Amino acid sequence: MPSTVIRFFRYEPASRQLLIVFQSGRRYAYEDVPAETFTALKASRSKGEFFNSHIRGHFRFVRDPLPTS
Repeated sequence: MPSTVIRFFRYEPASRQLLIVFQSGRRYAYEDVPAETFTALKASRSKGEFFNSHIRGHFRFVRDPLPTS
């Protein structure tokens, strides 16, 4: 389901890093995110609400990470 808040997200299982690109274009890489959190984000009806409740403030992050290949 499209989100009015989140444009794109991707999970890297090996590093447990969750990359989120917001509709504003800002990019954040959240660290040490369990795979279960990513799975729940994918399944959520509202990505923005899930992000605010379960990711924001719960994980360290890096703003504007370098692109990965």
